[in-house]
Amino acid sequence: MISVATWNINSVRLRLPIVTRFLQEEAPDVLCLQEIKCQEHQFPYEALAELGYEHTAVHGQKGYHGVATVSRIPLREFSRHDWQDNGEARHVGVELLGEGKGTIVENVYVPAGGDEPNRDRNPKFGQKLDFLERMTRWAEQIDRPTLIVGDFNIAPLESDVWNHKQLLKVVSHTPLEVETLQGFMDAHGWRDIGREHIRDPERYYSWWSYRSKDWKVNDRGRRLDHMWASPELADKVTGHRLREDARDWEKPSDHIPLITEFSL
Repeated sequence: MISVATWNINSVRLRLPIVTRFLQEEAPDVLCLQEIKCQEHQFPYEALAELGYEHTAVHGQKGYHGVATVSRIPLREFSRHDWQDNGEARHVGVELLGEGKGTIVENVYVPAGGDEPNRDRNPKFGQKLDFLERMTRWAEQIDRPTLIVGDFNIAPLESDVWNHKQLLKVVSHTPLEVETLQGFMDAHGWRDIGREHIRDPERYYSWWSYRSKDWKVNDRGRRLDHMWASPELADKVTGHRLREDARDWEKPSDHIPLITEFSL
């Protein structure tokens, strides 16, 4: 049995206390972090090693983006893809070498896409769609049991957002983004672990804006974070859950952690 968690931490150094709390309370075997916002030499390796997370794969950059996978299980860095095609640190893949040996865990931070869902007027939206298209072409070639996790910055289902009609023209829930993400899913036959365990139309959010004065009362959430598995790996999932309470911890991220357990 192994467990894998994913969390857009929105600065790993600033939020190291809540990362520590999460690891102490949940003790996942593998934690995938996005938006670490630091260079590789600045990552808090020692603090995490003291908690038992001695194995790392970190792809960082100065001040922005960045992803890191930390583990109690031996691993090796497997891949780094520049799906943004501009040198930004948005992906790292690892192969587990201990328990779950041979399983690939891909950690990705998809671009947010700016404010306007129009490629001509907002180049960032076009970059997001192109990123997903490159991921799709990559997914067509996968031949190993693979888990892909992270901040996809798209809430595909009506029940993944607080108000479907109001958000149809808001970046992260537009029909074009949802269609593009579906193309990525179809390219490998990915299975959406979250929605296999928290069934549509049940409410499922992983992000609440900092702009909301009381996130719990307003509950204007979106499911931007995902854990998708190859079909053969999805068959081995034994559980999936959220730590929604983490949105209320001291100096929280605007995202919460997701955890999936596998019988491997």
